[in-house]
Amino acid sequence: MPEDVKFAFIAKQRHVCPVSWLCDVLEVSRSGFHAWLNRPISDQTILEAKLGTAIGKTF
Repeated sequence: MPEDVKFAFIAKQRHVCPVSWLCDVLEVSRSGFHAWLNRPISDQTILEAKLGTAIGKTF
């Protein structure tokens, strides 16, 4: 499973369980998670979101 997917899961579940536990279970570092949180959204991610919206409107 890609780290971005793991980090997104941790971000959604951190109100349920401590981040340290989630990182241990998913075998990622806490510092990596916090760096991911503070990283700006990439141009590719923005483009994919716009494309997904456009496709959704088409159908």
